[in-house]
Amino acid sequence: MPSYRTGVVTGIRGQRPGLQRVEVDGEPAYVLTQLIGTVAVGDRVVVNTTAVDLGVGSGGWHVVHWNLERESWSEPGPGTVMKLRYTSLQVDTGAAEEDIGLPPAADLDGRPVVACSLHSQVAGVAAAFGRCAPGRRLVYVMTDSAALPLVLSELVHELRARGLLADTVTCGQAFGGGYEAVSVPSALQVAVAVAGADAVVVGPGPGVVGTGTAYGFGGVEVAAVVAAASHLGAMPITAVRYSDADARPRHRGVSHHTTTALALARVRSLVAVPRGADFEGVEVDVPDDLDFGSATTMGRTPAEDPGFFRWAAAAGVLAATLLA
Repeated sequence: MPSYRTGVVTGIRGQRPGLQRVEVDGEPAYVLTQLIGTVAVGDRVVVNTTAVDLGVGSGGWHVVHWNLERESWSEPGPGTVMKLRYTSLQVDTGAAEEDIGLPPAADLDGRPVVACSLHSQVAGVAAAFGRCAPGRRLVYVMTDSAALPLVLSELVHELRARGLLADTVTCGQAFGGGYEAVSVPSALQVAVAVAGADAVVVGPGPGVVGTGTAYGFGGVEVAAVVAAASHLGAMPITAVRYSDADARPRHRGVSHHTTTALALARVRSLVAVPRGADFEGVEVDVPDDLDFGSATTMGRTPAEDPGFFRWAAAAGVLAATLLA
């Protein structure tokens, strides 16, 4: 069950459109201003402490649920499609599908669509694609299998600032992208027809759900992403989850998350691997000097887990190669 408490905002750590990082009674918390507006030092607020209490989820941050200093707050959205539906935070985000006429289903014309099982893989894909396909547009589709607010992603914020992601689309219950979409297939269409993508990278937001069981993990959605991309006439590419440093045997080398999702997909997907890798796939030459910025995976830097970023980058190289 959720846990809430009241407190006082004692500091503002930083902010950007859609997000404030604050302190409540000296403890870190964030405010999703699209949902509840902004707060100021001295404001009494209600915070959701559940994830911190359990030691999971939000990385040690409470979530500000409401500012008790105001009697009401509203900010009309752009359409009638709701996200976070039937919760106390449901929001009228609208959806790109309301405003535009999308073309027929099979319309992606062979464009590369890279399916990731972890948010941090996007760093490898984007760095390699930017190097190997300069001037081409890579658009990120964020699914709803992990964090729902895109604004929480420091990685996407950085990649956008560096010009490595041309735009973003949030789908399902995820929200806050440059465009909103109702489903993954529709988000792929929006990425291409509206955001002008030459290639698309699809994956969850920050955070991940895993239970150690065969199918109880968020990355299983890779199978559905691959199937949707194939159905829409794109060329699916699976970014392999690989680690040199993960302490868990199921994630050392090629993770079972990747092999399980590939087995479930049952449609053709290219699997990108660094040249010389002992895993069946399309071998590519991954540049040795790619800049992954401040990206980490499970708290590990590229220097601490080089294989993770190298294998993710292989998918970006392959996507760029298909556009050549």
